[in-house]
Amino acid sequence: MSRFDTIVVVDWSARAAPSPANPSKDAIWIGVARDGQVECFYHRTRSAAMDAMGTLFDAELAAGRRVLAGFDFPFAYPRGFAAVVAGQANPLALWAELSTLVEDAGDNANNRFAVALALNRLFPGIGPFWGGPEAETGPELPAKGTERHGHGLPEKRGVELRVPRAQPCWKLFTTGSVGSQALLGMPRLQALRRRYGAALSVAPFEAGDTPIVLAEVFPSLIADVIAELAEPDEINDRAQVRILAGALARLAPEDLTDMLEQGDREEGWILGVGREDDLRAAAMQSDPLDVAGQGLQPPPLRNDCFALPAGVDWTPVDEALGFLQERLAPVVARGAVPVAEAGGRVLAEDLAARRANPPHPNTAVDGWGFDGANIGAGPQTLTAVDGRAAAGRPYGGVVPPGSAVRVLTGADLPQGVDTVVLDEDVALGGGEIAFHGPLRRGANTRRAGEDVAAGALALMAGRVLTPADLALAAAVGHGHIPVFNPLRVAVISTGDELVEAGDVAGPGQIYDANRPMLLRLAARWGYLPVDMGRVGDDRDALRATLSRAAGSADVILTSGGASAGDEDHVSALLSEAGALQHWRIALKPGRPLALGLWDGVPVFGLPGNPVAAMVCALVFARPAMGILSGAGWCEPQGFDLPAAFAKRKKPGRREYLRARVRDGRVEVFASEGSGRISGLSWAEGLVELGDDAQEITPGDPVRYIPFGSFGL
Repeated sequence: MSRFDTIVVVDWSARAAPSPANPSKDAIWIGVARDGQVECFYHRTRSAAMDAMGTLFDAELAAGRRVLAGFDFPFAYPRGFAAVVAGQANPLALWAELSTLVEDAGDNANNRFAVALALNRLFPGIGPFWGGPEAETGPELPAKGTERHGHGLPEKRGVELRVPRAQPCWKLFTTGSVGSQALLGMPRLQALRRRYGAALSVAPFEAGDTPIVLAEVFPSLIADVIAELAEPDEINDRAQVRILAGALARLAPEDLTDMLEQGDREEGWILGVGREDDLRAAAMQSDPLDVAGQGLQPPPLRNDCFALPAGVDWTPVDEALGFLQERLAPVVARGAVPVAEAGGRVLAEDLAARRANPPHPNTAVDGWGFDGANIGAGPQTLTAVDGRAAAGRPYGGVVPPGSAVRVLTGADLPQGVDTVVLDEDVALGGGEIAFHGPLRRGANTRRAGEDVAAGALALMAGRVLTPADLALAAAVGHGHIPVFNPLRVAVISTGDELVEAGDVAGPGQIYDANRPMLLRLAARWGYLPVDMGRVGDDRDALRATLSRAAGSADVILTSGGASAGDEDHVSALLSEAGALQHWRIALKPGRPLALGLWDGVPVFGLPGNPVAAMVCALVFARPAMGILSGAGWCEPQGFDLPAAFAKRKKPGRREYLRARVRDGRVEVFASEGSGRISGLSWAEGLVELGDDAQEITPGDPVRYIPFGSFGL
């Protein structure tokens, strides 16, 4: 079998309630090392974490990638325990047995103390499990380990005797209660075994030549290195999964294979015990494995991504848009978030239905269900069986031919039922129902998967997730959704003439109108606006601001300074950086557009005139940022409507007029002056006039693009 493509390390939690909404310690953290990056994910519940693991495993299997997943809790108990509980010494048989005993709800509520009490009763004396809240402990589940006696089992596994920091797996409460983690973890891993079958194996109990391998890990094996490599103020659980995942990913394949083959087939093994120095050395290596925050980072844009072909000077609008569409790519990281938190985010990959919707045939109405094969015309009489089927409470029996059962809306159809007659069409009495036929077979029922079949494409990658999308994702079995991180858009205004709105304006000064406009545009498009303030005509100050913006955002919008004059510092600095492209767009308003990269972050240098800045932002920046955000290119939807104005246009440039619709006709703002900001407020959209000469008279069709088509 080939080397592992993806390494997963899970810091498990035995909390009885969801962890805090903000990432915190003593919760579930998952580190994922793949493709030269390490991702870190935080989960509030065990169910959410396992949903995320299922999504990850499904995607990796579909891509033909091999996964090693390490969990930081014991995979087995000291020798002799499994034989008593499961009837054989095989720890995997014990997993199956525990999965029938442990109840672990979606909100982390669980019965681990009751299970431990029941297990203690299988052994002589008192123990081996101990610890718990006062209400859960007693003579048979003591609060202290010293109160146990006579149970006949070792205190630790052989591997734990070699690890000074390891706690005994009988301890259920307070710091280091790995016993609770194991009791709640093994059934979850058994669910993965059932789900993936022969594609999954568990080290060291099974041969590890499968696409998915599970192994027990213990990050504290390299606690000294983790302390050294942890980021300032980094939560220790996050640091542990991040650094250990990276270390395992850096190991030579043969070394990792050797580690997986070590261990006791009854008591299990902690991956890397005896090879701690190898893990430390791998963790300390400075190779391309870097932290990717909350998601997998895409490769950076090329320095020449904005370069026009040689000899191109004036650029038609369609060609400029084509260049952007062809050369840009997503720049944001990917991660996974709970369904309830995914609204407005961009779906990072196609989402297939993990479960059909509806999952089972069910009834669409309140009524009576039966086999509709022999229902003809005229009066019909059927025997009414006892019981009923309701949503979430199925009828457990079989409905024989000639009989009917009471069914309520949304209930699974019982065996023997394929047709339902409405309550109001039925007479009931004497243990029978009567109604008039004919009735189409399958009437008033919904087929399993008639909305979405299991495995079918539910949502396409690149979609900005709506409330309806979240409902669909939840209905087809997804607890977490793979999404792109929100695009962060930094906005900078430049020029000595600018003062903040509301301040005192001196001679020759104007208020900064562009920055509030562009920040709000970014927010309306679902991005995270980053206000970098105003910068005067000072090249050093602008250089520093651009660098801060590049460290805080994924794309930078500037206004002003985009031409080639003495005080056009945006262009000058991009030129110094070797990444300036001056696009002279055949466009009115908004001819100059400076494009480039600053510290690898794309920069759109918009005109300083507010009307031109907004038009260029709508026409060029918005679709470009759609690609950068992972949502893809978005063409605004226009409509041909009769003009309520007259205009003669020269050839050579595309023009955008501020416009609105009244009485079914398009009227345009009285002045085309690009300094008339009131026209932007007056307008509800733009009229787009093509590159050729035109003479428009009232009633002629023109292309009107409402601001709503630009995402506003």
